[in-house]
Formats: sequence, C-alpha cells, structure tokens
Amino acid sequence: MDKPAVPVSPAGADKDAPLKEDIRLLGRLLGDVLRDQEGETVFDVVETIRQTAVRFRRDDDPRAGEELTALLHKLTRNQTISVVRAFSYFSHLANIAEDQHHIRRRRAHLIAGSAPQEGSVGFALARLKDAGVSQQTVEAFLREALISPVLTAHPTEVQRKSILDAEHDIAHLLAERDLPLTPKERARNLQLLHARVSTLWQTRMLRYNKLTVADEIENALSYYQTTFLAQLPALYDDVEAEIGAHYGKAAEGLDNTAYMQMGSWIGGDRDGNPNVGADTMRRALVRQSTTILDYYLEQVHLLGAELSASTLLVEASPELQALADASPDHSPHRSDEPYRRALIGIYARLASTARELGATNILRKEVGHADPYREPREFRAELKVIENSLVANHGAVLVQPRLASLLRAARIFGFHLASLDMRQSSDVHERVLAELFERAGVEADYAALDEGEKVKLLLAELAQPRLLYSPYEQYSDDARRELDIFHAAREIRERYGYRAIRNYIISHTETVSDLLEVMLLQKETGLFKPGAGRSEVMVIPLFETIPDLRRAADIMGEWMALPLVARTVEHQGRLQEVMLGYSDSNKDGGFLTSNWELYQAEIKLVKLFKDRGVKLRLFHGRGGTVGRGGGPSYQAILAQPPGTVSGQIRLTEQGEIIASKFSNAEIGHRNLELLLAATLEAGLMPHPPESDHAERLAMFESVMAQLSERAYQAYRDLVYETPGFADYFFAATPIAEIAELNIGSRPASRKPSRRIEDLRAIPWGFSWGQCRLLLPGWYGFGAAIAGWLGEGDRDAKLETLRAMYREWPFFATLLSNMDMVLAKTDLPIARRYSELVPDVQLRERIFKRIAGEHGTTLRCLAEITGSGERLASNPLLARSIQNRFAYLDPLNHLQVELIHRHRSLSREPDKIDPRVHRGIHLTINGVAAGLRNTG
Repeated sequence: MDKPAVPVSPAGADKDAPLKEDIRLLGRLLGDVLRDQEGETVFDVVETIRQTAVRFRRDDDPRAGEELTALLHKLTRNQTISVVRAFSYFSHLANIAEDQHHIRRRRAHLIAGSAPQEGSVGFALARLKDAGVSQQTVEAFLREALISPVLTAHPTEVQRKSILDAEHDIAHLLAERDLPLTPKERARNLQLLHARVSTLWQTRMLRYNKLTVADEIENALSYYQTTFLAQLPALYDDVEAEIGAHYGKAAEGLDNTAYMQMGSWIGGDRDGNPNVGADTMRRALVRQSTTILDYYLEQVHLLGAELSASTLLVEASPELQALADASPDHSPHRSDEPYRRALIGIYARLASTARELGATNILRKEVGHADPYREPREFRAELKVIENSLVANHGAVLVQPRLASLLRAARIFGFHLASLDMRQSSDVHERVLAELFERAGVEADYAALDEGEKVKLLLAELAQPRLLYSPYEQYSDDARRELDIFHAAREIRERYGYRAIRNYIISHTETVSDLLEVMLLQKETGLFKPGAGRSEVMVIPLFETIPDLRRAADIMGEWMALPLVARTVEHQGRLQEVMLGYSDSNKDGGFLTSNWELYQAEIKLVKLFKDRGVKLRLFHGRGGTVGRGGGPSYQAILAQPPGTVSGQIRLTEQGEIIASKFSNAEIGHRNLELLLAATLEAGLMPHPPESDHAERLAMFESVMAQLSERAYQAYRDLVYETPGFADYFFAATPIAEIAELNIGSRPASRKPSRRIEDLRAIPWGFSWGQCRLLLPGWYGFGAAIAGWLGEGDRDAKLETLRAMYREWPFFATLLSNMDMVLAKTDLPIARRYSELVPDVQLRERIFKRIAGEHGTTLRCLAEITGSGERLASNPLLARSIQNRFAYLDPLNHLQVELIHRHRSLSREPDKIDPRVHRGIHLTINGVAAGLRNTG
C-alpha cells in the first residue's frame, strides 16, 4: 500500500523516519550504481571503508582508526578516485534528502493547521499584532522598505551546474515519492531515480578549465529560473494573504511596491579580480535582461492561451479593446477575443524590447512587428489594462493564476532582473586619479598629499565644470580600464533603467577622500552632476578591517558634514548605505572581536544617522561560514542592535551558500521568507524603553568589550605573531590545492605571497573547514572567557555571562553560531592534517596551542550555556551533523593521504600523477558538500 501524500507523524512517532528512509534509498541506489559502473570489488572496498569509519566514529575505537588508515593507504589510484567519488556523492544525496525532509515537515505543519512557525511571515505578523503594531504601520513599512539578497561569486563554489541540474531532478523525484503513487508509478519513479543517480556518477564533478566571469553569470542566472522568478512574486502574494488573515482586512496600496529585490556582484565586482571590466558588466546586463524578458514572453504566451474570453459572451473595457485593436494580430478567428489579441500585441512589443536590449534568440516568433517598450512601466501599464478589464467584467477570478504574478514580477525585476553593484578597492581609485591630476597639470603627486590636502583638492575639482580627462593625452591601461567601467555604467543605466546599476562599493574605505575620489570619477564620466549635487550611483563605503570598523562612524560623520555630500544625500531621499565586511574583519581580528566591532560600529552609525536625520541602510557582507559572518540569517537579523534594521537591509549570499539556499524552489521560498520575516520583526517590534534596560545593557557591553580585547590578543598572537604560523597553515590545510581548483574567476590571494595578510578571507575560512578545525569560527573565545573569569569573583562573573546568554540576543546568537561550528570541528581529523607539516617541532607547537584553546572553548561554552553537548537546542541539526561524520571521515583521511602523495612528488614534476591531483580536488568537493556552509 502506498504511503500518504504528506506523512503527518502521530504522537510518539519518529518524525525523522521518512528522512532515514530516503537516505537509505539513495544510498542503496548509489551502491547499485557503484556495482554496475565500477564492479563488485570497488563496491566492497567502499563498504568496508564505510563500516570501519562508522566503527571508528561510533565506538571511538583506535584499532578501527588504524584499520581505516591501512585500508586507505592500500588503495590503487583508480580505486582512490572511485572511493572519493562514492563518499562525495553520498554527501550530495544526503543533502537532497535533508532538504526534502525540511519541505515535508513544513508541509505537514501547514496541513495540520499548526501555529505559524518561527521565521514565517505569519509568525512575524502575529507577534507584531500582539505587540500593538497596526496594519497601517506594517503596510507603510513595506511601501518604504528595500530588502535585497545580493548574489556574489566567490572562490569556494565547488559545484558545477551540470551536477546541480542532476541533483535538482533527483530532488524532484524524491518529492514525488510522497504522493500517492500506483505500484507502476512507484516502480517508474524508482527507475528514474536510478537513472539520475547513474547520470550523476557519469558526470564530471570537477571543472578542467578555470571558471570565467561569464560562467559565473550563467550559474547565478540558473537560480532565477529555478527559484527567484516564481518564488519572489509568490512571497508577495503570501504577505498580502497573511496581512488579511491576521488583521481581518485586505492589504491596501501594496500593488506597486517592490520591497524585496535582487542584487548581484557578478560581473561588476572587480576588487582583486582582473577578469571583471566594462565588457563583463555589459554582458551581465544583457544576460540578465534576456533572462527576465524570456520569462515575460513565456508568461504572456501562456496568458494568451488562458484568456480566451469572447466579447460574444462577456464585455471588455474600451481600454482593453483599444489595446487589442493596436495589436499586429488581425486574424478573423480572434476578432471576438480581445484579450488574446492584446496579449499578442504585448508579446510583439516584448520581443522588440528584448532584441533592442541584446537578445539574439527569441524562441517563439511574434505575429508581427510592434514598437519596443521604452521602460518597464509601459509594460506594466498594458498588463494593468488587462487586469482592470477582467475585474470590471466578471473575470476577477482569472487574474490571480498568472496575470497577478506577472504584474508583480514586472515590478520587482523590471527589464534588468537584478541591480548590479560595482566594487573596487580604494587604492585603485587613488592611482587613477593621481594619473589624471598629473596629466592635467593640476597636481604632480596626488598620492603624496595628506588627507586634508586630498579632500581640499577633490572638493575643488568637483566644483569645476571642466574635466580632468583629455582625449589627446596618453593614459595607462589601468586608468583607461577604470574610466571605461564608469562610462559603461552610465550606458547601462540609460539602456536598462536606473535600477540596473545604482550602487558603487569602495573596498578598504579608510578616509573621506576614498569616497570623494569615486564621486570625482563619476563626474569625469557623467554620473555625477556637480551643480545639482546629484550622484547617479550611490557612493558606498565598505568598512572591513577592525581599525576601519572602529573609524566608520567618524568617517561617515565627516563625509555627511560636507555641504556637497549633504546635497547628494538629499537627492538620495535622505538615505545613505554603508557596507560592513564580516569576512576580512574576522580574518583580521578573530571571531569574537569581529562580531563585537561590527556591533559597535552599527550602534555608532545608528546614533550618527539619527542625529543627522538621515536614513541608514546597512549592507551586510556576510559569508557562508560563521567564521566569515555566516550562520542563520533570521537569527542574525533579529540579533542586530535596535535601530539598525528599519526596513532597509542588503546582505550578500555567497559561493555554495547560494546553491544550498536557492537550488530548490520550496527551500528558496522559505529562505526568502525568513529574510523578510526577520526584517519585519527587527524593524517593527517595539523595544522596551531604554531606561528600563540601559544600565543592564551597558554592563553587558562593558563585559563584551573586555572579552573582545582578550580574544583579539589571543587570535592575533597565534595568527600574526607566532613565528612559523603561516608555514603551518599552508602545510596543514589544502590551501595550495584550493588555489589550484577551477572554482572561481577570482585569485585566492590578493598578492602572490604566503602572507596571511594577503590571502583572501574566503579561501582562508574554506581551508580551515576542509581540515575540520574551522578555527576562524571559535579561536580566542576560550582564552577570553577563561582569562576574564580568572580575575575577581568567578561565580559572580559566570552568572553575568549566563545572564548575557539568556537576555541579550547578540550574545546568544554569537554562542549559538559558535556551537554549530564546534559541532563540525574534529580534532582527531585535524591532527591528521597537522602531520602534513614537515617541521615536527613546529607542528607539535602550533597544534598543541590550537588543541588547548579548543578544549578551553568547549569548557567555557558549557559553563555558560549549561550544556556540554553540541547543539543541545537543535537536536535535528545535531543528528544531521553526527550522521555525516562517518561519510566525511574517509574523505578527510583520503585527502590527507593524497596531499601527502602530491606534495612528495611535486619536487619531481615528471612523476606527478594527474589522478592524485584530481583525487584531492574531488575530496575538497565532497567535504564541502558534507559540511554545507563552508565558504
């Protein structure tokens, strides 16, 4: 007998039973594929390794560990590749099963009529209503809000799109098994699953050629087709329905809102990436525009098939009739079908628009020519004519299935799909302007000026009507390249609309002159109008190191005090965005200090902007791992200081986290909803009067400042001041091998060196994840807590820390994220990696320090939270992580063995076996898939 459509577990039943069943099924199918493709011998080897790893992990049996090492050492190179692929693909399949189980459980709750779950819009609105927040307040908040996930490409994305496509099919087939299927349908489903797992096995997991920016653009666009194009409009529908359900009155005035929009850095982020320039920006917008216009064309075509209403049976509005009469469709067969004729005309105008904006392949040719739309508003207006006519003529029920979603999509995505940010490092702007000043005879050595002199010169030049650039002068390639990018931005805005490019991020912002330099480069290329004080593209500082975060409020105070800037901010609607960098501040100062300095910077910025009467929009440059500011977005937003989330928030979605969150439509919808719900709660929930808790909060913050200073010293002492630490890191992690992987268009290091300072934060964190230490996510916490508790009344201090954990969301979230990292940390595995360090004394000295701090951190965390178990408050995640270890362990052991082989042969290039190199890269893929949030 077939199982029910969506299993709702009876009381006492194992809610995870369907998950276990799915994992067993996929594991069995993978085993069958392994037998079929590689033979019984390889299958037996994999099974023996799996069972030994389980025994080693479950029973902590040292003999099992020795057996495992011996088994792996005996593998032939071909067997090694097969074993690595088997365990890697099992991690991939387990991820699919877990995602499907999350969907299953959520549907079970909805079918059972359970109370709204935390993180849902329904839960947020219920909280707001209970707190006395009115419907009018919620709707006014949404009308002014901008919530924007920004997709970025980073060198930790290890998944090929071909793999993601195969996994998407497997997920769909797995979901189908929850439906009531006939025996024949179930057998067919199993057959297809087997085929898709076979496809996965026969698909190359790695890229043999380095990923280009064009590849990254295409990869990102695939998530729009899977998730964003349909799910963002659907989320808007959900919000309106939930407002009506909770407040008893239909939402009003939200039809023209676009409070959640997509952003992108892919094709515009050139900080440290020499492969990004004016052409990649143009390519990004052509492909983005083609993607959204293809979607509109398909939806309009489908609407034409659906809206077959005849004027012989129902009337149409005069406006709709006029739209139909203007259509190039003159078929007598549709003379009484004005909706179809109108939509054929809209389709023709869209096709012309698509061609004008760069599309070269319209799959379904239009009936006849029509003029292109000049802007998305014209497209929306014609769709609105159709909607109004339907509503006025007994067709309101026909609006919702497709037309309403299309109207929402047109409002959200326009003809540009997503806003493309530009980003560049401040030192590049300085070099370009120094050259322009020198060539123009204005200043011979701009870079040598002090800050005051730079600001004075920049303001004077911004007031000049003439340009520095001359077409008759010779400029360096770098200067021409940078100016071309600004010119391209102006062209793109004119072609695709102002939302296509509206933000310019300045990495390493350290002074006011860093901001004025970009304003002057905008003036040189027509993006800044000095007379009006209007900047077409917002100049946004990125504060990312500990010193920069500490200076952020002072710099912004000086910036906004300039009369020219004050006029510009006025033109921006008294709004200014500030970006905060999580990754580099963590690499610079450690996990605890990074989080604290970010918190402090936000508090100071909120006060400054409030005093100046300017709205602050924070752009959070979060990474995938906790060590790079990652962790659950919902809790992170709720833990923000009061006043920092006022309906204006942007945050990055990076690397493989994009695939984890958005490769499945339902999971993607849930992640978008979490972001929206958290913004509603954080922005609208009333805060207790400051006088009620100011003294207690001040005490908590004082303690946190002391802990941060201690953690900073401990982290800096290890990473930057311990002789030989860089040598240890480069030997005891696969950083060198990661740098060779074809997983991104951006180099792993800013400069060709082995200095930690020059290494990008992304591969820094990724490498620590691979060796299972995840050091950036916890190191320094134990030293800070133990040192602070050791001075004074220990019991009283410990009670203060426990109160901070209970009462302060910031501190509770900090510890929760660290708890997750520690659950994935494995010291015995990390010790195996330390054996790759050839200097035995260095190896033992560094690893002993790391292990000691790890033990101290575990003890201190247990004392504060009252639990020595990892993830005691999240048993589902705890079980998920524990279940993965037995399949991750062999990959880590194999990675160590392969790295040892590879490095031992690297001194003799003629003996290097490409299979060893490929095996290392396959283990990197498998470990990343197993840990999930690793980049």
